[in-house]
Amino acid sequence: MAKLTKNQKIAAEKIDSNKAYALDEASSLVKDITTTKFDASVDLDIRLGVDPRKADQMVRGVVALPHGTGKDIKVLALVTPDKEQEAKDAGADYVGLDDYIKKIEGGWTDIDVIVTMPTVMAKVGRLGKVLGPRGLMPNPKSGTVTLDVGKAVQEVKSGKIDFKVDKFGIIHASIGKASFSKEKITENANELIQTLAKLKPASSKGTYFMSMTMSSTMSKGISIDKNSIAGI
Repeated sequence: MAKLTKNQKIAAEKIDSNKAYALDEASSLVKDITTTKFDASVDLDIRLGVDPRKADQMVRGVVALPHGTGKDIKVLALVTPDKEQEAKDAGADYVGLDDYIKKIEGGWTDIDVIVTMPTVMAKVGRLGKVLGPRGLMPNPKSGTVTLDVGKAVQEVKSGKIDFKVDKFGIIHASIGKASFSKEKITENANELIQTLAKLKPASSKGTYFMSMTMSSTMSKGISIDKNSIAGI
């Protein structure tokens, strides 16, 4: 087992592993225990009381974080020529179609999100084997397959993220950076939680929010008290 550094030991001592913290307390604490020299990401892991194997209990969606993720999201717009300028004006990092499809077929995936149009999905669909395993395949449910290309690009660049429950019933999402104020971290986390609350499947019985844990890159997880969050 790897030894903890001096800073990691000090950080670990700040967390009571037997305690569940209020959301704003966790947001403050995650900043205190982050010891990385770089600006660490803040993540929220939420275990839901659903069975992802059942189609009617698959929880997925999108949320626009009020303060963004703090990341520079690289967006590729796979669009027809008449939509190229719209995508560029909205801030897309890469814009085109056939040339980029060839690049992706050759293994290029140096992007975070792909926005495209319904009219070119037949071409984009061929990239499923490359994009699918990397979570890059555009999807109408996440708003990345649309005729309103400019709006979609702007939303992604400003902090809109998509999420999907994994096979264990857990949502994993990056909700900001350790350099954010505790208020911004709290507000971003609450926005995700409230969005998930609205997406509760009708067929899901019993407890919906099973557990919530906040952490930063390489930090210990902080358990969040569900009862401290209004509206869920």
